[in-house]
Order: sequence, then C-alpha cells, then structure tokens
Amino acid sequence: MRWLIRALTVLIAVPVVFYIATLLGALVPGTRADLPQGADQYIGLVRGPIHYDLLLPMTPAMRAHFGFAQAAGVPLDNPDVEWLIVGWGAREFYTSTATLSDIKASALWHGVTGDASVMHLDVAGNLRGVDAIEFLPLSGAQMAALLATIDAKFQRDQAGKPIALSTRFSDHDAFFEARGSFSIFYTCNAWIGSTLRAAGVPFGIWTPTPQAVEISLKRLAAG
Repeated sequence: MRWLIRALTVLIAVPVVFYIATLLGALVPGTRADLPQGADQYIGLVRGPIHYDLLLPMTPAMRAHFGFAQAAGVPLDNPDVEWLIVGWGAREFYTSTATLSDIKASALWHGVTGDASVMHLDVAGNLRGVDAIEFLPLSGAQMAALLATIDAKFQRDQAGKPIALSTRFSDHDAFFEARGSFSIFYTCNAWIGSTLRAAGVPFGIWTPTPQAVEISLKRLAAG
C-alpha cells in the first residue's frame, strides 16, 4: 500500500511543481540581447489553443526575406496578405494537429518525451479587431536580431535553402525542417520566449506553456 501512496503522491506532485515552475519562469526575467529599443515596426503574438505564433508585418523587405516560402506554396505575393505567421514545434505533433480534435496519442507522447522539430509558415490578412493578439514594438536592430534568430532555426540544403516538407494544413501554409529538439522543457512557447529575448524584448526565463507566455507579456514585455 505504501508504494501505491508514494506513486499517487508523485503523480499529483509533479504537475503541481511543473505548474509552479512555469509561473516563476514567466516572471523571472531571462537574459536578453542588449539592443536599442524602438518602435520602427510592430510584430504580433497570436495565441492558439496550445501555443503562440509570431506575426511579422508583410512589408516588401519581409516578402523578399522569406521569398523561399513562395515556392513551397505560401502566397507571399498575394496583395491581401498583411502578416506572416511563424511557429516552431514538435514535428509529429505540429504536422498532424491542425485542430485539437486531431490530437493523437503517439504525437502527444513524442511531444512530451522529445521529438525532432519543424518550422511552420502561414499568412493572414487584416487582423484588426481579432482577439488573442498582442503587438510589440521593435527597433530596426531588434527586428534584424529577430529575423536572424528565426533564420537560424531552419534546416538548409547544400545550396543554403530551407527544406520544405510535403505536409501542409491548407493551400497557404508550409512546414520546413528545423534545427533543435522539442521536449516538455523546450516547447514551442519556450521558443517564443527565447526568440523574443534574442531580439532584446524583456521576457521570462522559461515559458513552456501559453499561460507562461501570457504572463510574461503582461508583466515583463509590456513593461
């Protein structure tokens, strides 16, 4: 009976400890790049049911920067496109879970125990009035650092081009091979935090859940 009580105690304690750790990680500022602050451009963070994605303004320079995605089916040349959606995550889970109803046990297991990773690019039009979006101002130096950090996550072929996958959710998105391993300790949301800190944005040291990202946005990034 003792072993059963101990096992139940561990099963209850681990999620509680993890949750408390995420709260602390969201509130404790992580080391960020020392870059001049400014409001030359705005980026967005859009919350989904499971994770956050970055929103990059579709300026002419941004269209050129991500021009490789056009060949993979992302319609960057569409004049109605105003934002590029950028995400990083677990390969099996991310590429098979368009909605919560698509979640599979094997994908969830790999997401918890560890998996290879992918980058996801998609587009959006006018987002005025859309809920669950936070906008952050960046200086030119901060935007350059953000793009460099995003670029570094793409796996590339011998010609230096990102490697597109055949998997996609729609006729306007694409997945690409990515660098780094996904785990419960380094999730898509933790990647958001580390990417923003690399761009000089004040953010929590560890933000593995969407709740942790939201807390950092409200308490740290917002000043």
